[in-house]
Amino acid sequence: MKAIQIFEYGGPEVLKLVDVEDPQPGDGEVRIAIRAASVNPIDWKVRSGAYAGGRELPIGLGVDIAGVVDRVGEGVTAFAVGDEVLGSSSTPAYAELALASPAALVAKPPDLPWEVAGALGVGDLTAYRVLKQLHVKAGDLLLVHAAAGGVGVFAVQLAIAQGAKVIGTASEGNHELLRSFGATPVAYGEGLRERLLQIAPHGVDAVLDASGRGELALSVELAGGPQRVITIAASDAAQHGVTFSSGVSDTSGVDTSPALPEALQLIADGRLKVPIWRTYPLAEAAAAHAESEGGHLQGKIVLVAG
Repeated sequence: MKAIQIFEYGGPEVLKLVDVEDPQPGDGEVRIAIRAASVNPIDWKVRSGAYAGGRELPIGLGVDIAGVVDRVGEGVTAFAVGDEVLGSSSTPAYAELALASPAALVAKPPDLPWEVAGALGVGDLTAYRVLKQLHVKAGDLLLVHAAAGGVGVFAVQLAIAQGAKVIGTASEGNHELLRSFGATPVAYGEGLRERLLQIAPHGVDAVLDASGRGELALSVELAGGPQRVITIAASDAAQHGVTFSSGVSDTSGVDTSPALPEALQLIADGRLKVPIWRTYPLAEAAAAHAESEGGHLQGKIVLVAG
């Protein structure tokens, strides 16, 4: 099969399309012919060497998948060959085929576009986990930094679906998108503190920082302390007493198994939109990474078959 691998750490140019051996499902596994796989910040952080984790090169990337089951291992009863599924893979997703545990998959609704199905995994699961960690509830005022990004768009909408009010920081080109979700947008940059205090003079109840661009001190101030401030992007979290929430080494104890089914129901009800910023064929993964790493996106970047 064709797959994207890296043989050295570096910029997007180190992503190479190569021929690799087809993965074979073991007991309790399924193999999926991938139709879509989303690009997440963790992917290019691994590629750059920032999150290398001591793994031996070459390695593949990606975890979000949507596709068709084309082979099942012994003992699998949840899915059969031909089933359309979405979720998380156990082998790299930037490929034509991947293996997955049935527990990490859900059935794809027939009318859900492939690129949307492939974009749900990390973004939705991360937003779900962090909102649970922050104990967001109806009536809360939640501040989300990078509200139009791959995690932010889910966090904003999931919080609003729970009855919370949301302020979202984003570049001005993304303000209309946030308004369409029901959030109050605020522009990044100089004067952010004053703009936020004008909207929330008494502060906020909780903060999700998906930006990592220096907003933690202000976030702690607005939340009245670090207890209900969480970052998924800032390397200086400990300096501010803020929790860093990572799906790679998750110690939150949050059960995320309901996340994807709940997201699919919200999509069906018209209460969750999954904006797709751009799609790229697998062979153009380097261009997809360059754009993702540049930031200021409006939704997800997805690699698609064909």
